This record gives sequence, structure tokens and C-alpha cells, in this order.
Amino acid sequence: MAETNFIPPSDKQTLGHPRGLFVLFFTEMWERFSYYGMRGILILYLTKSFLEGGLGFDDKSAGLIYGCFTGFVYFTPLIGGWLADKYLGQRKAIVIGSLLMMFGQLTLFAVNTHIGLYLGLFLLIIGNGFFKPNISTLVGGLYKQNDPRRDSAFTIFYMGINIGSFFAPLVAALLADNIFAITDGSGQILTHGYKYGFLAAAIGMLIGQFVFTSFSKKYLGSLGVTPVGKFKVAEGADVVNNNAPLTKSEKQRIGAIFVYFFFAIFFFAGFEQAGSSISLYTDRFVDRTLFGHNVSTILFQSINPLFVVLLAPLFAILWPTKIGQNVTTPIKMGSGLMLLGIGFFFMLGAISQAGDDISNITAKASMWWIVFTYLLHTMGELCLSPVGLSVTTKLAPPKLASILMGVWLLSSAFANFVGGWISSITSSMGFGSVYMVLCVGAIVFGLALICLNKFLLKIMHGVR
Repeated sequence: MAETNFIPPSDKQTLGHPRGLFVLFFTEMWERFSYYGMRGILILYLTKSFLEGGLGFDDKSAGLIYGCFTGFVYFTPLIGGWLADKYLGQRKAIVIGSLLMMFGQLTLFAVNTHIGLYLGLFLLIIGNGFFKPNISTLVGGLYKQNDPRRDSAFTIFYMGINIGSFFAPLVAALLADNIFAITDGSGQILTHGYKYGFLAAAIGMLIGQFVFTSFSKKYLGSLGVTPVGKFKVAEGADVVNNNAPLTKSEKQRIGAIFVYFFFAIFFFAGFEQAGSSISLYTDRFVDRTLFGHNVSTILFQSINPLFVVLLAPLFAILWPTKIGQNVTTPIKMGSGLMLLGIGFFFMLGAISQAGDDISNITAKASMWWIVFTYLLHTMGELCLSPVGLSVTTKLAPPKLASILMGVWLLSSAFANFVGGWISSITSSMGFGSVYMVLCVGAIVFGLALICLNKFLLKIMHGVR
């Protein structure tokens, strides 16, 4: 039967949403500050020499390490979601994940060797598995099944992700390329202070955990305390029988999740080039001079989250309107793929200006090519990523809520494995050839998803 000591989330609202949303917003903001601070410097930390403050990997090895790390980061949520559903509950899983990620960042800070790298990344991978699917599931649990505010809520939540993502590279660049960098007499950096970026990431993780433990009881009630499969948290009373077989409509809805899963793999494989191959191209082939000052490569990792923070409110306003509600999930996500492809067209513009042969650079490309690439990729991201999170919470049977959120995040795992491989072959195939394939492929996949609109609406059974 339903849990007798269930405490509903606070009914107090801010901006038309439960205040619990903003507890999760700030918790995720600091966790993403931690992750993206580390991610923004990781490929540079791997490829710079020991004397430059890095670990001295070649480009191919660094790309594969980066891809494997980011891939496993999105694989372990499948396990963490299952453990939360069955044994832990989302709240306890989030606390465990936060602590593991904090210790992972501290390991990267304190042990600047290959062993320290692998141990630190391992702790981050396991910790993220506990954290990532469960905080997203809590967002969905704040709303009833057919609440039209849910897409808007996930877009607001996504803003929290990207506020943290925006400030993280700024802080990492300040620490690694300014305060703790060792320079020569002319100001040229001899050794980067990357390890202090990892320390800042650990502190960010600690702040996020403090926010969550301090305010979750007041504004989340008992949401996420008991494993979600035991009862319907969003409605607070309905009985869910874990042993009951899935209905035909539930199976078809789960099938729809896997269709979106497939298309999301291609999107994120291209999108995640931002932290790997696009970052390396920016470091080597782009004129980063602005108003007479050299802009750190790390700072370019703030462009995408800045655009998200600027544009997400517009999307959050659009989706609940009559026009927005008439745009179905397949069309939203298909448009996101097409925007990704158009974004790579601007990378081809940069390559037409500067080439992609490190031994023969006649002129460097304008940084505006990179800026416009990130603008189009951000618009695509807002059409696909928060919408994917939202539709997963709508389609998943309550007893499988966290594990199916883990399945959705698993698309990013496969995408990052593929994306790491893509990054690793840019040195042999050339950036231009790789980006041309990504440009055309994303547009074709986007059109294909839009063509599946009627079929997907049929198997989603009323979810749009």
C-alpha cells in the first residue's frame, strides 16, 4: 500500500513552480560547476607536457581517454538509477554521489600522475552514476503526470546546469592560466596550474551538497526518500505494484524512449566535440586575440553555457504556450539535430580560413566561427536535451522512473565513446573531413526523426 509517512513537497511556489525545483536547480548548478570546471581543462591537462603542467599524452590517446571518461560518466547512471529505485531512494543516492565526486576532484588535485588521473576519473564516474539520474528524476517527481509545466521546469533546471557550466571555465582559466600559472619575463605561460582547477571543482561539489542537505527536507518533503518503485511519488498516494507486468501501452512508451535514445547518440557524439576536438582546434588554429589580449582556450568552454542561460528563458516561455504545445517532441528533437549539423557548417568555415594542418598554418581562423558554432549547437541542445529529460519522466512507468532515466543518459555514454573515437581520428583524417560528415549526418538524422513524428505519437499514447 502507499507509504503512510509520506510528506508531500512544499506547495509554496516561485515563478509558478514548486520551490523544490530551485533547491534541485542550485544543487545541480554547483555539481555542474564541478564537472565542467574539470571537463574544460581535461583535454588540455592530458595533452600538455609535464613541464607545462600536463600529463604528456598524445592527441589520439588523450581523445580516447576523454571519450572513455565522458562515456562511462553517462553509463553508470543506469546502475545508479537501478540502485536508487530498488534500495536507496534518490535522496540517499545523490548524497553518496556528491561525496564520491568531491573525493575524485581532490584526487586529481593532489596526485598529478597517471595513477592519480585514473583514480580520480574512476571516483567521478562512480559518483556521477549515483547523482545524475536521480536528481533529474526528482525534478519530474515534483509534477503530476500531465502537468503542462514539466517541459518548462526541465528547461529552468537546465539553466541551473548551464549557470554552473558557464562560471566553471572562467574560474578554471583564472586559476590555471593566471593566478597559479608560471610565466617567463614576457608573460608567456611556461607551466599551467591545472590542478587548482580541480581543487575549485571539489569545492563546488561541497557547496552543492550543502545546499541539498540544508533545504531538501523543507522543500522536497519525503520525495525521493523511499525507492520510487514502491509508490507514485508525484501524486503522493497511488499504489504501484512492483511485480505487476507492464501493460502494452507502457511497453510501447518505453519503446519510444529507446527511439529517442538512438537519435540522441548521434546528437551528443557531435555535440561533445566541444570539449575535445573543437577545443584542440581552437587552441591551435584560431586567433584568440581580443582587444590586444590573448583569450584562454579554456574560456571558450563558457560560450555554450552562456548561450543556454540567455536562450533557455525564451524556450521555457515558448514550450507551455499554444504554439509550443503544438510542436511535438519528435519535431523538437529532430530540429535539434538539424541545428547541430548547421553548427558544424561554421566549423567548416573556420577550416576554409585556417586549414587543419598544424605544420602549415598560413593564417589563423577568426574566433567568431567558433562562437557561431556554439550558438547553433546550443539552440540544438535546448531543443533536444531538456526535452529528452522531460519526455523520459513522462513516458517511464513510475516503478522504472530512475532506471529509465539512466537509460536516457546511457545515450550520452555511447555518444561519448563514439565522440572520443571521432576526436581521436581528426589528427589522421583531418578536422575538415570529420566535420563534413558530422554536418551532413546530423541534418539527415534530424529529418529522419521528424518523419517519424506520427509513428512516435502513436506509441507514446497521449504524451506529446
